[in-house]
Amino acid sequence: MTVTAIVGANWGDEGKGKMTDVLSAQSDYVVRYQGGSNAGHTIINEYGKFALQALPSGVFHAGVINVIGPGVALDVETLFRELNSLETRGVPAPKLCISDRVQVVLPYHQLFDQLEEERLGSRSFGSTRRGIAPFYADKYAKLGIRTSDLTNEDRLRARLTQALESKNVLLQHLYGHAPLDVEPLIPQLMDWGVRLQPYLRDTTAVLQQAQSDGKRILLESQLGALRDPDHGIYPYSTSSSTLAGFAPVGAGLPPYAVTGILAVTKAYSSCVGAGPFVMELEGTEADELRRRGGDAGEFGAVTGRPRRVGWFDAVATRYGCSIQGATGVALTNLDVLGYLDQIPVCTAYELADGTVTEAFPVGAQLDEAKPRLSFLDGWRSDLSEARTYDELPAAAQRYVEFIESAIGVHVAYISVGPRRDQIIVRA
Repeated sequence: MTVTAIVGANWGDEGKGKMTDVLSAQSDYVVRYQGGSNAGHTIINEYGKFALQALPSGVFHAGVINVIGPGVALDVETLFRELNSLETRGVPAPKLCISDRVQVVLPYHQLFDQLEEERLGSRSFGSTRRGIAPFYADKYAKLGIRTSDLTNEDRLRARLTQALESKNVLLQHLYGHAPLDVEPLIPQLMDWGVRLQPYLRDTTAVLQQAQSDGKRILLESQLGALRDPDHGIYPYSTSSSTLAGFAPVGAGLPPYAVTGILAVTKAYSSCVGAGPFVMELEGTEADELRRRGGDAGEFGAVTGRPRRVGWFDAVATRYGCSIQGATGVALTNLDVLGYLDQIPVCTAYELADGTVTEAFPVGAQLDEAKPRLSFLDGWRSDLSEARTYDELPAAAQRYVEFIESAIGVHVAYISVGPRRDQIIVRA
């Protein structure tokens, strides 16, 4: 029996999609357990390049059963757009199960997300405007709509009426927007119910039986530890827990089921969205790293926004691995750093009062923190053809081992390119 969670150690955008794709080949089930279409997992394979926002990253492996668990914010239109895209590009139809308990992102969630970001202006939190915060606000205010509600018109109308009572007050008096009517929503949502029906299952029962049978289950998270609303850079966080501790909850498995936690981190730092980012680079140095980063540079898979970039942050990554409970680390994009004579690494923060700390501080202290750097020799060569650890230059091995020592977790995988075969498994 093996249940493994793949999670982000940083701000998101660490390369979790590729690692899920790689490990899916050895899995029976791949499960999305939280988040929504506000972040994409980029995968490059024989069919081309894909940025999945709704589907689990196991959809390219014919033998894998892909599951969308009850903890997800299901964007129905994005889901079917991705399914259609797979078909158009020659990918065999994936095996897909969707929880009958999962809640759906509604059109008015996206509307409220957009209106609030516009209202906040320069004070915004960098939302992708996919409706995620309003969705989770409704979920915990008990105003959400489940997939199982989409086949019962009377129940659906009653739920929508209740939700819109307070929302229309806000629309008119806070945002100066016309109120919404329930009736135009009914046909669209009932159509969603018809289209979703072939995929709906009691996925909790499915996964618990699979776990009991000793099947290999991969739990795929969205974003990273530092975007967690409890332990991350709040309020510049997402609206669902990004931690492995939430994986059994969002998937529907018992807490003791998770037997391994693989935290993914880049060999440098990247970040999409607002909030404190101590190791951030500016100017030509940032432009060069951003241009070289990944298959098509460091730009958001969903937003297309240029990612903020910096050197590896051992303070943030050690903290991220700790709160994730990482049992191993996947280090991605090591090949990107091959152009440098020396590679800086952030090993401590200097706070506003002059204190130097290796602990990741709370948000109030992060805003004025400055990085303390150490420098390692670069290797000035192409790593993209390396497939074993011994094939890496000595300087690249020293860099990996320095990071491993700094974060206190074994580096089990090293990615040296965007393709699924560009991976080193390290004993």
